[in-house]
Amino acid sequence: MTTRRTMLAGTAGLAATPFAANAWEPARPIQLIAGFPPGGGTDLQARALAEAASRFFPTPIVVMNRPGAGGAIAAQQVAGMAPDGLNLLVGGGSESTSLAAFRDLPYDPKRSFRAILRITRQPLLIVAKRGGRFADMAAVAAAAKAAPGTVTHASSGIGSIYHAVFVLFSAAAGVEMLHVPFSGGAPSLQALLSGTVDLAVLAPEETGGMVQSGEIRALAVCSAERIPILPEVPTLREAGFDVVVENMKGLNAPAGLPDEIYASLHDRFRRALQEPAWRGFLDRTGTFEGYLDGPGYQAAMDAVLDGLRASLRR
Repeated sequence: MTTRRTMLAGTAGLAATPFAANAWEPARPIQLIAGFPPGGGTDLQARALAEAASRFFPTPIVVMNRPGAGGAIAAQQVAGMAPDGLNLLVGGGSESTSLAAFRDLPYDPKRSFRAILRITRQPLLIVAKRGGRFADMAAVAAAAKAAPGTVTHASSGIGSIYHAVFVLFSAAAGVEMLHVPFSGGAPSLQALLSGTVDLAVLAPEETGGMVQSGEIRALAVCSAERIPILPEVPTLREAGFDVVVENMKGLNAPAGLPDEIYASLHDRFRRALQEPAWRGFLDRTGTFEGYLDGPGYQAAMDAVLDGLRASLRR
C-alpha cells in the first residue's frame, strides 16, 4: 500500500537533485495569479505552494489576487500575457472546469493555457450556520420542494465550481433554489455567518476550523469519499443525492510556453510538493494530494468541463 510516508521516502531525493546547468532560470519574480480574494481556498493554496517552492527558485514567488467573475478575470489576464514562465494562473477550478459550461468566455479553457502540473484535489463542503433550520441535506431538499426559490445558497460566482454544486444538487433533488453569488469563498462565509444566506459551498481550509468548533455545520462532502478531518460528515451520495463534485488546483501558463520553461517549472514545483511546509498544509486542511503532470492535469480539467456540460444538457 502506498502511504504518504512511503511516497515521501521514494521521492526524498528529488529535492537534492541539482538542475542542469542550462536549465531555464527566471529573470524576475514569478507571479502566481489567483482569481479569488485573500483568505479563500485558491489564495491559501497559492501561498502555501509559494512558501514551499521558494528555495527552488532564484527569484521570489509572489501571489497576486485578481478576484472577480468566478476566476475569469484572472484567467483572461494570464491568457493574454507572454508565455515566458513568469506569470502563472492558479487554476483548475471554476475558470477552467465550470464557467465555460454556463457562459461564453473571452478565452478558451482548453486552448488558451499550457497546463504545468496539478497540485491538489480539493474536497468541497456544503455548510450551514449553527442553529439554522437545516441539519442535513434531506431537510434542505424538503424545504426547497415546499417553497421553491426560498432556500438561498452562496457561491464564489456565477458559473463557478461552487455554483455548479448546487446546480447539480438541485437537478438531482428536483428542487429550485435561490443562488446568491459572491467574489470568493471568504465573502460567502461571511454571508453565511451573518444570516444573509442559508447555505454555502466552501473548501475545508476556507472554514478556518469553524466546522470543527461547531460555529458552522457541515451537511455534506461533495467528493466521492469522506474526508479524514471530518469523518462524520456524509457525502452527497451517502445522503441520497447522486452528485460528485470536487475542485482541483494547479498551475497554468499562457499557451505557447516553450518546452524548456515548462520542464523547469514542472520539476521545481514538483519538488515543492514534497516539502514539509506543503505536506503540513495538506494535513491541516484535509486537502487531497493531487499531483498530475501537465498533460494529465489538462485531461482532468477537460473531463470535468465536458461532464458538466453533458449534465446541464440533460
